[in-house]
Amino acid sequence: MSDLRIYGVPLSRAYRTLWMANELGLDYENVPIHFADGSAKTPEYLAVNPNGRIPAIDDNGFKLWESMAINLYLAKKHGKGLLPKTIEEEAQAIQWSIWAMTEVEKPALAVLLHRFFLPEDQRDSKLGDEGEQQLQKPLAVLNQQLAATGYLVGSTFTVADLNVAAVLSWAQMGRVNLTVFPHVDEWLAECLKRPAAVKARPKRAAK
Repeated sequence: MSDLRIYGVPLSRAYRTLWMANELGLDYENVPIHFADGSAKTPEYLAVNPNGRIPAIDDNGFKLWESMAINLYLAKKHGKGLLPKTIEEEAQAIQWSIWAMTEVEKPALAVLLHRFFLPEDQRDSKLGDEGEQQLQKPLAVLNQQLAATGYLVGSTFTVADLNVAAVLSWAQMGRVNLTVFPHVDEWLAECLKRPAAVKARPKRAAK
């Protein structure tokens, strides 16, 4: 049995952590806790994450939840090239990870739900369109940042790129038009082509 357990399913925020573990070449057990079948509310899982949400990890007895915190922890522990080299760049990686959650995730989730995930009779095209509109400002910020070096922190792929790209994968699945943000469009496509990302990808998204 692996010392690292990752709780969650790929078609959820757990995708981010599975991608990170794959990038790092870690041996892990994926425990398929699902957000919709009640398994996240069992006493056994609540002992791991009392919030009853996914993902969470148990790393040889050390329990941690929140996808961005998990990925930053794994990068710090195992990261090598995925962890920025200076304390300033590490702070920027934290900055971009928090930014993705505060500026991007909510509208990206609206697009994902109402254009891809929900059954047809439960979708609201207006909410999907509003989500895409709300993404325009953060996408412009991201496009400007990527124009400099093609990456978020420094000149190579790091945990910052992984965390932000994983959130934006929801927008891609929801068919947000990224062509008006060429640097984002190219960067996201390259990030999501990485073997570790492909390996972690939800089956429905791999079609």
